[in-house]
Amino acid sequence: MRENREVDGIAVQLTNLDKVIYPATGTTKAEIIDYYQAIAPFALHHLRDRPLTRKRWPNGVDKTAFFEKRLPGHAPVWIRRGSQHHSDGESLYPVIDNAAGMVWLGQQAALELHVPQWTFVSDGAAPGPEPLDAPPPGAQLLVPEVPGPPDRLVLDLDPGPAVTLDDCAALALRIRDLLAAMGMDAYPVTSGSKGLHVYAPLPPGGISSQGARKVAHAIAAQLESESPELVTASMAKDQRGGRIFVDWSQNSASKTTVSPYSLRGRDHPWVAAPRTWDELARPGLRQLEFGEVLARALSDGDLLAGLDRADDSGPARPGPAGSGVAPAAPSTPPAEPVDLGAYRAKRDARKTPEPFGGAPSQGDPIFVIQEHHARRLHYDFRLEHDGVLASWAVPKNLPDDPEINHLAVRTEDHPMDYAAFEGSIPKGEYGGGDVTIWDHGTYELEKWRSGEVIVTLYGNRLRGKRYALIRTGEKNWLAHLTKDKTASAQAPATTSAPDPMLPTESPIDRLSGADWAFEGKWDGYRIIATVRGGTVALRTRSGRVVTGEFPEFESLAHDLDGMDVVLDGEAVVLDANGVPSFHLMAGGDTRAGAVQLFLFDVLALNGVDLTTRPWTVRRQVLEGLAPLLEADTSVTLPGLVDAADGAQAAALSAELGWEGIIAKRRDSPYLPGQRVRAWLKHKNWRDLQVAIGGWKPGKGSRANGIGSVLVGLPAETGLVYLGSVGSGFSDRDLAALQEELEPLRMRRSPFTAPLDDPDARDAVWVLPKVIGDVRYSSLRRGGHLRQPTWRGFRRDLLPGDLPTAGEAPWESPEE
Repeated sequence: MRENREVDGIAVQLTNLDKVIYPATGTTKAEIIDYYQAIAPFALHHLRDRPLTRKRWPNGVDKTAFFEKRLPGHAPVWIRRGSQHHSDGESLYPVIDNAAGMVWLGQQAALELHVPQWTFVSDGAAPGPEPLDAPPPGAQLLVPEVPGPPDRLVLDLDPGPAVTLDDCAALALRIRDLLAAMGMDAYPVTSGSKGLHVYAPLPPGGISSQGARKVAHAIAAQLESESPELVTASMAKDQRGGRIFVDWSQNSASKTTVSPYSLRGRDHPWVAAPRTWDELARPGLRQLEFGEVLARALSDGDLLAGLDRADDSGPARPGPAGSGVAPAAPSTPPAEPVDLGAYRAKRDARKTPEPFGGAPSQGDPIFVIQEHHARRLHYDFRLEHDGVLASWAVPKNLPDDPEINHLAVRTEDHPMDYAAFEGSIPKGEYGGGDVTIWDHGTYELEKWRSGEVIVTLYGNRLRGKRYALIRTGEKNWLAHLTKDKTASAQAPATTSAPDPMLPTESPIDRLSGADWAFEGKWDGYRIIATVRGGTVALRTRSGRVVTGEFPEFESLAHDLDGMDVVLDGEAVVLDANGVPSFHLMAGGDTRAGAVQLFLFDVLALNGVDLTTRPWTVRRQVLEGLAPLLEADTSVTLPGLVDAADGAQAAALSAELGWEGIIAKRRDSPYLPGQRVRAWLKHKNWRDLQVAIGGWKPGKGSRANGIGSVLVGLPAETGLVYLGSVGSGFSDRDLAALQEELEPLRMRRSPFTAPLDDPDARDAVWVLPKVIGDVRYSSLRRGGHLRQPTWRGFRRDLLPGDLPTAGEAPWESPEE
């Protein structure tokens, strides 16, 4: 049976239409072609601009199949071609971007359509070498082009013997949660074979294929560590028996995965079928045949509509009903609501504590962002306008990257009093869940139209941030952070590194381990490490760049190659007992080659800001990166302290000789540069950073050198004297002090008042530029340090970083 079928103005010659391809079901080639033509509006978005490898069964699935990568020379000229480099030269691949191409694939009995996780992009260069498979005259050739960065991440769940599809579904749900913790949406696809695929979109140009592969490997390794009896991340086949192999390797630039909506060469015409998470949560999950998949797509739209980046050159993508994928904007948008009727209709004032009134603010208009733990965590963005709070639900909060837009769904206007509302909406009521204020302040209005709003926010967290809200549908908008026109595009990566969050000193004895996590308080230099573009940048809390001072940590660039990560940690040196020693860190004899970076937080990963996520989520992401660091002797992820309460944690830290304990609320976000009570510190002794204002000449073995140093803290008119420090010095320390202080001699005392301390007689005064760290037991009468001991230089601090005399000794500037 033959047919010449016209598809989108292109004539496609079809033959052998009555040939049975799936003997078990009697499915013919004609039915396969019809399916591929009908599913094209949905499938093409996941094939477009990708080189296509086909697996063909020309004589049916019960006969021999073969892979076909290169496009044969007899292929129609209207098939788009893409040139890809191989070791033996350039080769042409088909790039399918229309329904006629889908029909042609069906005619070829190309049942399985395999594509990589990247698309072709133009490199703007002149055409390269002639491909080995020269295209025929008139063929569409993508030249010049190169493989672009990946736009999606995929994890292939391959079940071993006796493992069910429901087992895979349960693991996929866990992967969804891990990806959500990283700020990534996940999309499930039953593979049409045995298992499941889980996809997640990646930010444009945000990560290399190697980086995506490492992220996927880290997730797979974490899943294996959580459930070693069920999961393996090993590529060795003898390790997979009775377990689910989480295949992370398909994110490599050279690897491919069967494309969504593709048929599979199995006994039945099963399809790589997009699914909903609700389906995966129910028992009895099964693979779907092509007729079922087509019916679902026509009814519900493309369940993967949010996966691939929008392509303005292609047809509109049919999104699922209620999926949040916006239809085309109406030509005449409805007028903005100006009353509270919709708000009141959804709420019963007798059952909810939410406010129902309020007057406009005086002065500049206000905004508020509320964190709303309803059925799913989201953020409510509200702007005062015409006497009400115009409101949007923003699932991922406002974006912090100009390259990444976030969905914002317009909701009913709220009363002005809602700007101050925090509380719990009863379960069963509209929006039931806990509401807290994430940020608030005023805003400057630049534009307010029915389809576009532009404002600059002046809040506690979002200060000076300019956002555009752009309408894309009846309720759907895009939230976009505009680029700072005054900022340098060439600014170094370190300028975006946040200041570290700081703990407050407080008793921790009564803190429960159920609500608080306990970590060691490490005795070293606080470091913010940024890995970006294959390089590492290190910055202290004071903002000083110390990358060159710690060449050991350049290994992070190799460990996390291809990734964009901001990490928080402490540079430490361990003593003979394995305990961090600041004295060694600051210049002791064993400093060289022994420094390590103890990591305890992750603030950003591949363009996703994690600072708003709870500590438990950030810790989970950090532990997911741990397998990438296992071979690195310079970088460590210390374990948590296993303690039922703070008292037990403090006792354990003293027993081990640690400096103390940091207790962190498990639900705490990361507030850069702020000292908070969501993190508390317990110290087994007191430390203080001080400025050196002079020295006392030594006697005996220290004759002709420094015997002790005179220290203090800054005040408006100079230094407030805290005493002399004469113990804890090694000969090397004293020599280094002499070298540092000698050029700083001055005639007059830098201290605010004459010193009545006998230790200050015959002192040599110096300009107070050198900062040191001292340990002491308590304060003597008059405010002098009792039993002070020298611990080392603080080369990461400047005099301006020290607390004033009125603040000390209760707080330390570098924790």
